[in-house]
Amino acid sequence: MADISTNPQGGRGFDHGSITAGSSRLKRRRWAELRLKAYGIAAIGIAGFALVALLSSVVAQASRAMTEHYITAEVTLDPEALGISADATGNEILRADFDGLTTQVMRDAFPEASGRTERRALGNLISGGAPFELADKITAEPGLLGETITYDFLASDVTDLYLKDEYGTLNQEPVSGSLSVQESDDGDLILTSTAEDFSGALTQVKARLFTDAEDLRVKAARQTNAVAVYTERAKAAETEEDRTEQLEKAEKARANEQELLDEAAAIEARARAAGGTEEVDDENISLLVKAGGGWIRLTEVSLTRARGEVMTRTALPIEASTDWGFYTTSQPESSRKVTDHQIVWIETLKDRGQIKETFNWRFFTSADSRAPELAGIRGALVGSLLTMAVTFGLAFPIGVLGAIYLEEFAPKNRFTNFLEVNINNLAAVPSIVFGLLGLAVFLNVFGVPRSAPLAGGIVLALMTLPTIIIAARAAIQAVPPSIREAALGVGASNVQASFHHVLPLAMPGILTGTIIGMAQALGETAPLIMIGMVAFIVDVPTGITDSATVLPVQVYRWSDFPERAFEARTAAAICVLLLFLVLMNLLAIVLRRRFERRW
Repeated sequence: MADISTNPQGGRGFDHGSITAGSSRLKRRRWAELRLKAYGIAAIGIAGFALVALLSSVVAQASRAMTEHYITAEVTLDPEALGISADATGNEILRADFDGLTTQVMRDAFPEASGRTERRALGNLISGGAPFELADKITAEPGLLGETITYDFLASDVTDLYLKDEYGTLNQEPVSGSLSVQESDDGDLILTSTAEDFSGALTQVKARLFTDAEDLRVKAARQTNAVAVYTERAKAAETEEDRTEQLEKAEKARANEQELLDEAAAIEARARAAGGTEEVDDENISLLVKAGGGWIRLTEVSLTRARGEVMTRTALPIEASTDWGFYTTSQPESSRKVTDHQIVWIETLKDRGQIKETFNWRFFTSADSRAPELAGIRGALVGSLLTMAVTFGLAFPIGVLGAIYLEEFAPKNRFTNFLEVNINNLAAVPSIVFGLLGLAVFLNVFGVPRSAPLAGGIVLALMTLPTIIIAARAAIQAVPPSIREAALGVGASNVQASFHHVLPLAMPGILTGTIIGMAQALGETAPLIMIGMVAFIVDVPTGITDSATVLPVQVYRWSDFPERAFEARTAAAICVLLLFLVLMNLLAIVLRRRFERRW
């Protein structure tokens, strides 16, 4: 038998047909297939990881907006204090001084708060909208006037964020000694422990000294540069007087440099030394002591002794008490919006059982507000639904009719080819171009109400039309020609064949394309900003001509606000928007599977 690897003409054998070459090629193909599968799995894994990371980040941030806090307090609804009569009703109650009443409630809870700054900080624990909500409650129940009730005041965003650990945590440090507190002649408090309970705090305060020393060395380096500059200027001076002046400046800068370096070295030596007494300023973490039924803030600290000031009412003097606590904040006061006084007041309210946490239904039932604790998405949600209703009402019938005409009735000539090319091009036009069109034509020419769902719906309908037309034409093309021929064969007209037979069979594909186009329109922001739907709207729209905003624009606005509490609400609004998009895409899948026919 001849060897298949041998050339029958007696020449050199070729490898293409050999068993070894074939086996090698088969292995290479298998490795190539495995590599392709690995690349595909890796690509899906990376995409899945990115999606999970995005969603988990957004959902985790949004979860902080799902609860809100209230401060429970007893309120005496004295008509005289409110400035109204005892039998007041309606608008007279709404005009009453509930703001002053709310402020007085907090001052009664912490009478030691003095000075304009402290009282303002105390009032900021409660939301600015709480007095209006109390007024609405009394207006609905005027019989409460003259009574003392327990009322839940909505906490401000500062209070809410602190309770959610957004401004760091209040850490309780271990203590082992007995505490004595005496008032000094200058009004400060002297705290003495029988153990080195303040040693950890002293170490943290000293750690700040190294940062201060580094800042001084940076300033010294600037003086070094100044010395070099003045020296160069002295060399280039044209007169002796100018040269002398520059040399004096250089010498002064050199002296400042040495002074800063000496000060930095002294601070570092003090930081490395054991013990000692250090001052605690707002650049250090806050040191708080809870003793004698009140709170004390430390202003100086050593290993066993400290100096402080009264924050809340404290029973003095304190002699060798073991019932005390030492607390430190994770952030210095200068790095957070909540002050030490506010932290102490909030913790005191928690100890009294006057802080309550509930689910934030307000986020879904309220419209927009400048105060983050009062802001909700109801107005944007209703505006989105009205805008989508206008978009669907215009884009769907026009798009379907246009697709039927182009596919069933339009002659094939240059004009229809021109239309098809432009429809395909319009599907790729940036959305902001449609916003410019709406601003220039619909608002300025036709006078459509600005910032209204009608204007937004028209613009989004124009943007969605190409998608619906293309999807509808593809669905109509998928209907077998035999359906048309059968309808025409039994005497149906072209219109009857198209609308009674072809269109119903193509409707699942048309609806799928329409829903996908509507989902894309729901997430658009740029065209709606151009027509004014970025305006601040506090009322929930009741019609398509009322001023409104939509969810994507609401997300854009909240993300630009400086208040930190809007971060969580922005993420929560994104989750609601994503939920709507997912539901719309699921609806498209269900419709396609429910009505799809295979030919």
